[in-house]
Amino acid sequence: MKLSTVLLALSCLAIASCGQATDTDAPDTSASASAEQLLMEQLIDAQPGDVIEIPEGTYNFNRGLSLTVDGVTIRGQGMDKTVLSFADQIAGAEGLLVTASDFTIEDLAIEDAKGDALKINEGDNITIRRVRTEWTNGPSQENGAYGIYPVQTTNVLVEGNVAIGASDAGVYVGQSRDVIVRNNRAEYNVAGIEIENTVGADVYDNVATNNTGGILVFNMPELQQAGRVTRVYDNQVFANNTGNFGHPGTPVASVPAGTGVIVNSNDDVEIFNNEISDHKTGNVIISSLYTTGYSESSTSESFDPYPEGIYIYGNTFSGGGDDPDTPELALARVMLFGEDGRLPDIIWDGFYDEAKHVDGAMPAALRICIDNGDVGVLNANGPSGFTEPSTDISAFECALEKLPAIDLGRS
Repeated sequence: MKLSTVLLALSCLAIASCGQATDTDAPDTSASASAEQLLMEQLIDAQPGDVIEIPEGTYNFNRGLSLTVDGVTIRGQGMDKTVLSFADQIAGAEGLLVTASDFTIEDLAIEDAKGDALKINEGDNITIRRVRTEWTNGPSQENGAYGIYPVQTTNVLVEGNVAIGASDAGVYVGQSRDVIVRNNRAEYNVAGIEIENTVGADVYDNVATNNTGGILVFNMPELQQAGRVTRVYDNQVFANNTGNFGHPGTPVASVPAGTGVIVNSNDDVEIFNNEISDHKTGNVIISSLYTTGYSESSTSESFDPYPEGIYIYGNTFSGGGDDPDTPELALARVMLFGEDGRLPDIIWDGFYDEAKHVDGAMPAALRICIDNGDVGVLNANGPSGFTEPSTDISAFECALEKLPAIDLGRS
């Protein structure tokens, strides 16, 4: 029996789905349990090519769901019409865990998962479309870490989704290859959208606002793959000033409140044609591992902690830099611009790999290049202990070869 038929029959039994009340106004827990069991059975019994349709309604689950079969589509009736609620979850580390390829999920919501809302692990040809993940109590350290979370995946399309309230990242793509993240909205997460240790990602036409940090492109140690070749463009990134509610010791716990786009220890990154504004720390931050607070003892000899080959051009900046969330940047603001001044739109922590210098200079392909009109730059000069910041832009006046677009072979 197809799930669409099963849950359609149940939808008029489940109080949460039909909005009806019993004589005692008590929820019909047996109907909710039946819906949970039927969906779990459909996922277990799924065959390649199956389309599991879930009707409009709110369905309550007390344990996580999982799928391990390739070639399955899960489809609701809309991210505000079909809601899988895990508010009473007592078992499972995710709302929905998928370990499969050729997988599509679309048009539904996953709310209040105990851990990650939607995790897709080790799959190829993944589509996540018009899915809302949300913790409905607002920003809280008690919320799950990730909203939309494909990891160790290939050929991934993440489009038209909404991610709210994650205590790590709303939309996170990690240790993956060939990724497009487009037309999403991320709000009230620690990191709105994060690309981590991923090779080949286009991030465009997204809205990131009210997060701690808007869009992050990170490389972290102890992961098998070093990320590179990411394009961040045509996004609206504004007013990401929510206080950091990440768990202490996690990489995102070091993200200063009030940051727009952050590149950390990642190479070959383009940031262009974005609208970036009103971040109290900085609109764009380029940093190394040495300013994350992450333990250097955890790094391997092969890990490169420095951001290299960064190209920033054609963006529209406004506002921000008036109330930095780190003591070093707060001091630099006052030292260089006075009590009422603001930091430049682009901030670099100043750490670089001197061992890569050729004739005393960084090779052209490894430079940080800025071609963005009269935008200002702050070199925070971390190697000096942040005591000698500079606004000299001359070292950044260069251009890099443009990166290729990501082609997933599908629309």
